[in-house]
Amino acid sequence: MPSKFSSGPEKRTSPLVWFAAIICTILTLAVIIAGIVTFIGYLVIHPRVPFVSVVGASLDRLLIDYAGILEIQVTVVIRAHNGNENAHASFSESSYFLSLDGKNLAQLVAGPFEVSKNNSVDFNYVAVSKPIPLDPEEAEDVDLSIKNDRITFDLKGGTKARWRVGPLGSVRFSCNLNCQLHFHALNGTYIPSRCTSKAK
Repeated sequence: MPSKFSSGPEKRTSPLVWFAAIICTILTLAVIIAGIVTFIGYLVIHPRVPFVSVVGASLDRLLIDYAGILEIQVTVVIRAHNGNENAHASFSESSYFLSLDGKNLAQLVAGPFEVSKNNSVDFNYVAVSKPIPLDPEEAEDVDLSIKNDRITFDLKGGTKARWRVGPLGSVRFSCNLNCQLHFHALNGTYIPSRCTSKAK
């Protein structure tokens, strides 16, 4: 009984297919090598994420008159940290809002700046508010804070940080602050508390 199958000439693989396979192999090897180099570079350089934190403050002026007009002046010291021993860090778009009971009192801003390897830079922000009219309830809250010798301001905002990790390229991310600053209302001294963008 004759066979239903006949063997004809074998089909050769197209050169285009071989070329595509070679390219895919080269790309795969390149990705693997890049991953190994990145991992080794991370272990060698061990980059640390830059961060910002409040390291000091003072309530320089707190005045409220009988008409409920509030005036304040607050100094806030924000430190930009760069714990990397092998890379400079740059900071930009630094902007923070100081507020009291939801009312924005002042905006603290700084231009772009750099922090050298394993170093830090302090910025003394002096926030001077314009005269702020308060309604009777708000004025009463401020008056109560003065009597209790403790007043609290909210500080919200952040900065963009970027640092170059050797041959691995640059990394960019946000350093955000969202915390409360507590002061003795009578003498203006700062009551230290944790206020940092550093992860716990």
